[in-house]
Amino acid sequence: MTRPEEKSKVVEMLRCRRQTCKIIIATSLIWCVLDILLLMSYSDCSNGVGFGCSGNGGGGSGNSHNAAVGGKKGALQALRQIRGQEEVEEAYPRQKLKTYTPAKSVKKTKGMPGEMGKPVNIPKEMEEEKKRKFKINQFNLLASEMISLNRSLQDVRLSTCKSKVYASLLPTTSVVIVFHNEAWTTLLRTIHSIINRSPRELVEEIILVDDASEHDHLGQDLEDYVRKLPLPVKVLRTGTRSGLIRARLLGAKHVKGSVITFLDAHCECTEGWLEPLLSEIAKNRKAVVCPVIDVISDESFEYITASDMTWGGFNWKLNFRWYRVPQREMDRRGGDRSHPLHTPAMAGGLFSIDRDYFYEIGSYDEGMDIWGGENLEMSFRIWQCGGILEIIPCSHVGHVFRDKSPYTFPGGVAKIVNKNAARVAEVWMDEWRDFYYSMNPGARNVEIGDLSERRKFREDMKCKSFRWYLENVYPESQMPLDYFFLGEIRNDATHNCLDTMGRKSGEELGLSYCHGMGGNQVFAYTKRQQVMSDDNCLDASQPDGPVKLVRCHGMGGNQAWVYNKLDRTLRHINTARCLTNLRENGNPRLAPCTGEENQQWSMADKFKWQADKAE
Repeated sequence: MTRPEEKSKVVEMLRCRRQTCKIIIATSLIWCVLDILLLMSYSDCSNGVGFGCSGNGGGGSGNSHNAAVGGKKGALQALRQIRGQEEVEEAYPRQKLKTYTPAKSVKKTKGMPGEMGKPVNIPKEMEEEKKRKFKINQFNLLASEMISLNRSLQDVRLSTCKSKVYASLLPTTSVVIVFHNEAWTTLLRTIHSIINRSPRELVEEIILVDDASEHDHLGQDLEDYVRKLPLPVKVLRTGTRSGLIRARLLGAKHVKGSVITFLDAHCECTEGWLEPLLSEIAKNRKAVVCPVIDVISDESFEYITASDMTWGGFNWKLNFRWYRVPQREMDRRGGDRSHPLHTPAMAGGLFSIDRDYFYEIGSYDEGMDIWGGENLEMSFRIWQCGGILEIIPCSHVGHVFRDKSPYTFPGGVAKIVNKNAARVAEVWMDEWRDFYYSMNPGARNVEIGDLSERRKFREDMKCKSFRWYLENVYPESQMPLDYFFLGEIRNDATHNCLDTMGRKSGEELGLSYCHGMGGNQVFAYTKRQQVMSDDNCLDASQPDGPVKLVRCHGMGGNQAWVYNKLDRTLRHINTARCLTNLRENGNPRLAPCTGEENQQWSMADKFKWQADKAE
């Protein structure tokens, strides 16, 4: 190669390197500008208009859950939000999502009773008026009337909830509230709490369904009042007493929002209650989500925060119950209490569900009457047919809990509850329906109506079995997965039966005349060697001590027993002693195993030995 050619080659290489450097520098500058814009949009809330800022301006506190976080943490949150938004748009069409501005905090009104959720103290001279008004709705109506319709509440959320950043695009909701003879102040306070603490853009409307109320204030006065509110509020009327289930179905037919939110008529929504619910549904339209239901005292209207460490379950009578969240579920959530909680069942009064999915999953069982059992029916159906049921710890709604209902039920409460629960058991619980019928033998004789449509729905949807539900959703259930026996446990010497006597956990096991009516005399002997009645197991801690009813823990130990079919003894494994009917003491106790008649217990009834069959 000649010298001019070498020189030309060098110049060309330098020019190429210079061009490469320009490209690298330009690219770097572009990324720097993008980084600066990103950091500004997520961290500069001084003027209240940055992306994700509360919009309150002036560097005020605004809504803490939407506040920006600076530095590395803020950048990571920004990335999560962008990724989360992409997931939302995949789950929901863009045209169904809206931007929104978080609602401002409700300020405390000085001098008003009940502010910040504090209890209301009734003066002694008004005690008689309080008692008289209490009978109307079975809560302290006088206290409710003293409280502002826009009363302030504490921000009861976990600190981790307050710092959460939700997607900037969420679906809208219509809130459906059914009422019957509701008090004026509790109904309006429910409505005002929705308006005051919800992003205006996300609430399409509030639909009030009047289930044949008889009070004058719930007629034209109510329609005139809600017409002036800043959100659209519709009043629908059933005309004749229809009950919660059918009234909710009426309200759902008129919904315009993408999500239906059902609330009761005596609630108070707290700060930031709505965004967490809608956010979960936007991520998964098959998620049915419930807020943490806090307690509003029926006596003082004090707002009492409920535990976020409980979930919904049920007993053998198919009564809904709250139980402590097991460690298994805490581990699934990585120990983060702010994460959505998978719950086996919901209370049923307060929840949100995608409008289309509500109908896809079977809405409500229209064969049920009035109220009761619909929450478990929907819980089983959601899980067994491919949905997911969650409690959202970052969403709190208060609810007035009463000791008894002020309303009457056509046909009587027992008949309606037994009918509804029997429909649940027959359609969804497979052979575990026996637990319900054993506790409520009278339910077998109740006319429960045609089940063909609901059974066909389960078949068409290819819904899973109740065994799958117990194995995968609720292994902690009080209904044992496998059991040898379900029925009476009869003592051969006296022909009396073991009986819980309606006693609570920690009290002694009883023995009484075998009445054949199920209920307190129904026990299950399980494959895990438990002798259980509902959620209590026979438990003995001392060789000569009493046998007690103690909440089943599934760990064996003091609750492990072996039944011998040949000599019919029920031996306590830890002490190697036998359950004995000591005639001088009315309650069974442990005693050295002798094989005598007072230690012989018969387990025989029409139920099969299910665990043997399973093997």
